Formats: sequence, C-alpha cells, structure tokens
Amino acid sequence: MSASSTRDAKGRPLVAVTGLGIVSSLGCGAAETWQALTEGRSGIRTISRFPTDGLRTSIAGTVDAFETDPLCAPLLSERFAEVAAEEAVTQSGIGDDFPGALFIAVPPVELEWPQRQALAEASGDNEDITYRSLLKAAAGRRFDAWHDLFIFGTVADRISDRFGTKGSPISLSTACSSGATAIQLGVEAIRRGEMKAALCIGTDGSVNPESLIRFSLLSALSTQNENPETASKPFSKNRDGFVMGEGAAALVLEDAEAAKARGAKILGYVLGCGEKGDGFHRTRSSPNGEPIIAAIRAALEDADTAPEAIDTINAHGTSTPENDKMEAMGCTAVFGERIASLPISSNKSMIGHTLTAAGAIEAVVSMLTIQHGRIPPTINHVVPDPSLTLDVVTTARDVRVSRVLSNSFGFGGQNTCLVLADEPA
Repeated sequence: MSASSTRDAKGRPLVAVTGLGIVSSLGCGAAETWQALTEGRSGIRTISRFPTDGLRTSIAGTVDAFETDPLCAPLLSERFAEVAAEEAVTQSGIGDDFPGALFIAVPPVELEWPQRQALAEASGDNEDITYRSLLKAAAGRRFDAWHDLFIFGTVADRISDRFGTKGSPISLSTACSSGATAIQLGVEAIRRGEMKAALCIGTDGSVNPESLIRFSLLSALSTQNENPETASKPFSKNRDGFVMGEGAAALVLEDAEAAKARGAKILGYVLGCGEKGDGFHRTRSSPNGEPIIAAIRAALEDADTAPEAIDTINAHGTSTPENDKMEAMGCTAVFGERIASLPISSNKSMIGHTLTAAGAIEAVVSMLTIQHGRIPPTINHVVPDPSLTLDVVTTARDVRVSRVLSNSFGFGGQNTCLVLADEPA
C-alpha cells in the first residue's frame, strides 16, 4: 500500500466511508429503505401521532415504528440516531469503542406544547400565568428530567456515551444542510490529522403540531392532504410546497490508510465538500443563485473533480416552487447544456424533507446509488415544469455511477454540497 494511494491530489488523507446506517419513513435499515426507494414507494402518510384538526397540512413522512416517553423531538431524534449509528458502526467493523469523534446534526430544541401545558397547569393559576408562576412550578422539582431532555447537546452526549466516541461530541444545526455539514466537519477533522475516524450523523424527529404550524405560516408546506403519497413532487409544475419527514442517517468516515491497515471494506469516499453562506434572507435563497453556484463549485474544486465527471445529482429537491427553481438555475450555471442529460433525482418525493437529517440521509442514498449502480426515481413527476430543463429520473435507472453530487440548501442561506465517489481520481 503506497502513501499516494491513500492521499488525494492535494496531499490530504483520503476520507473513506466504511459504514452506513439509515432510518426513514420507508423502513429501518439501509436494505429496507433502499428497496423501497428504488421501487418508487412513498413513505408519506396522514399523520396519526397527534390530532391534526384545524391544521392546513395533515401529512408527513413520519417514522412510526418507535415510541418514546414522552413523545417529543429530542427523544425521537436520539432513538433514530442510535439505530442508524448502530447499523453503520456494525457494518464498519470498527468496534464498540469508537476511535474518533462524533459530529451530529440535531434539530433545534425547545419545550414542546405538552410540556408547556404541564408547566402552566402546575403554576396553579391558568387564568394568569406569569413567568414568576412558571419559575415557581419548575422549582417544585417535578420537571427536573426535562432540563436534560431539552438541552441542545443532550442527544449528542447520549449517543457519544453509547458508542464510546472520543473528545467532546459536536452538536450542530445549519438548517436543512445540517446533515451534510456534519459530514463536512468529519471530513475536515480527518484531513487535518486530528483523528483517524469520525461518526457523522444527521437526525430529526420533529414532526409535531408546532413545527407544522410554523412552516405553514411561511407557506412552505404542501396542502395536498387528500393524496399524501403524491403530495411531494419535486421539479413538477404543480408542486406547492414540501412535506415534512423524519429519520436519521449515519456514516462512519475513516482515514483511508487507517481503514486499509485494519482490513476494513471501503464502501466509497467523500472526495469533496463545498459550503457557502448566503445571508440574503432568513428563509429565502438569493435570487441570483450565486451562493448555490458557489457551493457546488467549491465541492467540485475540493474534490478535484470536473463537472463532466459527475454521473448524477442527488438533488435537494424540496418540491417548493422557489427552491426547485433556484437549484435548477444553480446546476445549469455549473453544468451548462449538459444539465439536460445529467440524471437528477430527489428522494424527498418519497420520504419528505427530513430537515436536519436530510443531508446525511441523501449522502447515504448517494453511496447506495454508487454501490448498486441504480439511481432512485423522483416519483410524482407527472407534470414537468417546462421552465426547468432537467433530466429528472422518474423510474429507477440502472447505470454505472462513479461520482455523485449531493446538494443541501437550507433556510438562512446554509448551502453545503458533497462529492461522493466509488474510487479516488
């Protein structure tokens, strides 16, 4: 094994992927989710977890196989992350005492409505609830367990303890690009020589009434409740918003030299990461598309990969009118006329937008696409948007895939793109 075979063109350690794990509304585990994705099945359904009376949107890609007490975003996110990480770590064969750090994307955390109601009732006067009365209720020590539960870093602390990761676990939230950012941080840490391995996770279990209402107030959600399976339709003319989803994905990243030395099976590589902050608006993307274009180009440059070497794009593809348009514009600027024949697909059409977890889930789907030589479809693309000149994959397409560009574009201008590959250049 030569040193050059484990370093990239810039002399940095190559970052290998040795383990993958995923939980989605289509199933628990990579095999189950992959089969459903490639068959074009939808995991979007009418919400049964809580009453939806009066809500504009009553559908989501929920993961209903797990129950927690209480049923809240932090505990669901923790459970999803644990299951996905267990699959990834087991596949990697790296051992129970993980020899690297944890980078985990988790949703923003705050007390949810049931907890707020319990505090209000405990304050003793529902007619005149004040901050002082709420503090008095909290001082009664009935709710001490909620203190840890609703701290932003708790999920990371518990996952770190579970898998024995080293150093301080890193919790992060960069909106809808969070899962990709977790991978980027792991890649950069390995490249700097700070560690030989990183456990990178994106997780999100925040389908709850308050989230639905907040996104509805932004007019961001689809209201096509009558037929949940067809509501998410990226790049279609009749798209009307995204569908919330939830789940988790985990990747074990390793310094390629260390992975080969221990005899690990290398599933692929993260060749490049590109990030560009926007800052144009709290939720909207810059109308000129420059930050998206810059993020894609930065990922390609970091990977030392020319645009023509990309075999397919795993799109951010949210099914919102503006985001799909901006992504198409950005890809066209980078790939030129080739964008009309470059396969592009969005798994959000089947599992919804998994928010904090999306970038990691889509990275795992990209790696599975490379392994199987099959591009999953974008379902519901029945009425193409004529203004978007894209080769949208509508049925699973069998083709050799060596390089995938995976896009993640988030609220507040958080743009992160990854280049994943079967082999280094």
